[in-house]
Amino acid sequence: MVDQARARRLAKRISAIVATAIESEIKDPRLRFVTITDCKVTGDLREATIFYTVRGETLDTEPDYIEAASGLEKAKGIIRSKVGAGTGVKFTPTLAFKLDVVPTVAKEMEELLARARDSDARVAQFAANATHAGDVDPYKVDDEKDED
Repeated sequence: MVDQARARRLAKRISAIVATAIESEIKDPRLRFVTITDCKVTGDLREATIFYTVRGETLDTEPDYIEAASGLEKAKGIIRSKVGAGTGVKFTPTLAFKLDVVPTVAKEMEELLARARDSDARVAQFAANATHAGDVDPYKVDDEKDED
């Protein structure tokens, strides 16, 4: 039987262990700018997928995703042993690292929303100075009144 609450607790614990290991115990310079964002564990507690992001050295620098992925793959065995020691479960889950695309997608959405706001502002500016096409009163009015 699958215990989702236990899987969530284990995922949270694995996420903390991996983040601590990357930050203080693994001395790979490729992992300096890696941040663990989330962890998902399967219901049978056998596999864990760890999501991460990579930031650049400065705001203008593009992050090096390939180097970070290779650094994580190289350190996977050490990280798994730390997870096994830190969780105390009978079977240490296998680890898979996956780049988290949520921050990138969120940034793209923010840019799209900013462009939409600019476009709406331009349309509102044109609408403020616009006049209706055609006559002021577009409905036909009979000038002759029926006299019955």
